Amino acid sequence: MVLAEELSFTRAADRLHISQPPLSQQIALLEDELGVKLFVRSSRRVELTEPGRVFLNDIRATLDRIKSATVRVRAIEQGLAGRIELGLSSSHFLGPLPRLIFRYSRTHPKVTVTLNEMRPIDQLDALLERRIDVSISRAPVDDRVLCSLPLWKDPAVVALPLGHRLAEREELRIADLKKERFVLLRREGSPFARNIYQCCAEAGFMPHIAQTVEEIPAQLYLVAAGLGVAIVPQSASARLNDIASRKLADTIMNSDVYAVMRRDNQKKALDAFLEEARQLTGDD
Repeated sequence: MVLAEELSFTRAADRLHISQPPLSQQIALLEDELGVKLFVRSSRRVELTEPGRVFLNDIRATLDRIKSATVRVRAIEQGLAGRIELGLSSSHFLGPLPRLIFRYSRTHPKVTVTLNEMRPIDQLDALLERRIDVSISRAPVDDRVLCSLPLWKDPAVVALPLGHRLAEREELRIADLKKERFVLLRREGSPFARNIYQCCAEAGFMPHIAQTVEEIPAQLYLVAAGLGVAIVPQSASARLNDIASRKLADTIMNSDVYAVMRRDNQKKALDAFLEEARQLTGDD
C-alpha cells in the first residue's frame, strides 16, 4: 500500500524504515504469490497496473477492518463494548434495575444489555448452559460453578388491599395472616414462594390460597383488586398506589437482590455493569 501511494521504491522504503532491496524483494514475492503484476517498473517511474489498483482498494478496506477490529477488541477487553445477556423476573422492573440499566447505557453506550425474562429456576439453567451471563435473583447461589454478588437490600413486606383492617397496623407478623386469603407465587418456580409456605407452616397454618400466579406484578394487581393479601419485596410494592404495604416482623427469607454468575466469567463488560450497580446502591 505504501509503495502504491509513493510510486517510488526509495520513498516507500524510507517511510517503512527499511532499505530498498528488501522492499523490492517483498513486492516481487507478493506478485509471484498472486500470479499478477501489480506494478510496472522503469528506470524513471513506478506505476500501478489495473489489477494493482483493484488490489490496493481491497487492501485499504482490509486494513481499515483490521484497525476497527483492533479498536473493538481493546474496547471489549476494557469493558467498554460487547453484549450482556441478563436473566430476570418481571418484579425487578419495579425496583432499581431500570435506573441501573439507564445509567450503564449512558456510561457504556457500546455495550448492548439484552433482558431475558424467565423464572428464577430457569435462569439457573440458562447460566449453566451459558445462554445468559448473569441472573438478577433473590436467591444467592454459591457452588463449584456459580457465585453471587449482593446488589441491594429489598426486605419482604405484606401487601394489603386499601382499607383492609390490618392496614391500621404499622407492622405485621405471619401469624396475623392466618385467616387471610393469599395471592401467592407458584412454588415450583420460586424459592421465595416456597419459603412463604414454610414460614406459614411454622406459624401453625397453611395459607388459604385465593390465586396463584407466575410473577409478582400479577400478585400486586390482584391484591389491589381485593382478591387477597400477598408477601412481596418492598421495592415491588412501593410502585403501586392502589395497595397498602406494611412491614413484616418475621424473616421470610433473605429477599435482597443478587447478581448470580458463573465463576469462570471473563466478560469485562459484565464487571463494569456490576460495578455500576454497586455505585448505584452507594448513591442510594
